[in-house]
Amino acid sequence: MEESSSAAAGDQRDESTEEEVTIRKQDTDQPSTCSEIEQEAFDLDGSESKTPLNKNDILKAVQVVERDSRAIADSFSSLFDSLRLALSEVTSGSVDHMRCFGDAVGRLQESALDAATKGNRYINSCLRLNEEMKGMDSLATQLKILRRNVDALDGAVNKLVRIP
Repeated sequence: MEESSSAAAGDQRDESTEEEVTIRKQDTDQPSTCSEIEQEAFDLDGSESKTPLNKNDILKAVQVVERDSRAIADSFSSLFDSLRLALSEVTSGSVDHMRCFGDAVGRLQESALDAATKGNRYINSCLRLNEEMKGMDSLATQLKILRRNVDALDGAVNKLVRIP
């Protein structure tokens, strides 16, 4: 019994889709949005006509409204599915970008720490060299005195060698 009701529902959906296409084609030519049944119920001036509606017309109108409501619900469902998919794709893209950003920040942090370590080593080497150079001032003074003495000795030796 469920199969027959689902088959009937499938037929109704197909019919509502076909009618929907037909209605859309008719809507461009027709300014009124009322169905034919509703138009029959009202006169041209908008007042209710005297002809009573029978139950079959009312049931047909209700069925049309139900089919249209179902089509609208399906349309909204499809829209929400599309929005959910788009949001999921955007979210997964954002997660990927955040992971990439996290990796880049991690590498940058490692590089900064490495550069800071090397900079500290260089500073320490410069400080040691500076301390060693402080002892060089007295050595430089001694070398200057020694050089003067060597130059004086060289000059004295040159005088002795030229005597001939």
